[in-house]
Amino acid sequence: MQDRPDGRKNASYDTDFYAWCHEQARLMREGRLGELDVENVAEELESMGRSDKHQIRSRLKVLITHLLKWRYQPGRRSTSWQRTIRDQREELAYIASESPSLKGYASTILPAVYASARHAASIETGIDYSVFPDACPFSADQVADLDFLPIEPEGDDQG
Repeated sequence: MQDRPDGRKNASYDTDFYAWCHEQARLMREGRLGELDVENVAEELESMGRSDKHQIRSRLKVLITHLLKWRYQPGRRSTSWQRTIRDQREELAYIASESPSLKGYASTILPAVYASARHAASIETGIDYSVFPDACPFSADQVADLDFLPIEPEGDDQG
């Protein structure tokens, strides 16, 4: 722990992260910027941004996986799947509202996330990977639309 000018100990980033966060916030509010642990504060701020991006990617994968399951296994559709689809969309919208600069991020990563979701859907459904389209069959607008649920492809008997 580091000594503060008043003789008390500062919380250490490495030994008590929670206390360190509160100490850094207090120092900022008091305008004591020279006492901040600038390098670690900057690292944590960058990490928060990466966390939002990770959340978008993770939620988008779950959402697309469930949209594929919904489309290719109509006989197994459930309110649980429908709730998962809705929850993921609501959380994605919330993240975008809290971090407007990330609003278009989901659209940007949709093709890469689809590839991962396609594999997940194949494993979860037992449907051969090649049955799913090579490119995402859903537009970014459909993926984000709270009310959109895909219909099964013509001639599908995967139920």
